[in-house]
Amino acid sequence: MKPSLLEFPEEFTTERLLIRKPLPGDGKAVYDAMQASLNELKPWMPWAHTNQSEQDVEANIRDSIAKFVTREDLRLHLFDKETGEFIGSSGLHRIDWSVPKFEIGYWIDTRFSGKGYITEAVEAITKFALNELNAKRVEIRCDSKNTRSRAIPEKLGFPLEGILKNNSIAVDNKELRDTCVFAKTK
Repeated sequence: MKPSLLEFPEEFTTERLLIRKPLPGDGKAVYDAMQASLNELKPWMPWAHTNQSEQDVEANIRDSIAKFVTREDLRLHLFDKETGEFIGSSGLHRIDWSVPKFEIGYWIDTRFSGKGYITEAVEAITKFALNELNAKRVEIRCDSKNTRSRAIPEKLGFPLEGILKNNSIAVDNKELRDTCVFAKTK
């Protein structure tokens, strides 16, 4: 079956979050969150080093909607269930439908960090991948120096499968970095 024909929920909830596919018009909220969080994101996210306008972010979101429809990439936006505030972004990336396997990525608006939202989201997205998408493998990869990002899979019981030494270049292009690979399998 072609991935674009796969039917599955395009939103779901947790105790505190609404997790859904991106929609046209999300650009302003995402842009504002990015701007509020640039200092914390710059060491880890290449896109935090580009000067993006609100319009650029909206265009990126619309591109991600197209990829969601074709099932090429499943970006997900995180919102506070009570207030409707945008909290962060996550999703299922580097998809291989033949296995099927996915990689979870995530970032949070700094104004909401330290409250367990990303842990809650990643746990729900992992269950979604395993139960709704029949994933056989769900990975989280992160820079070995990103202790806050590493804490998420560690808290959720993702086994550390290994550390890829000198696997990538730091986003500032000043040094080589190691990548931790965590995975849950079915």
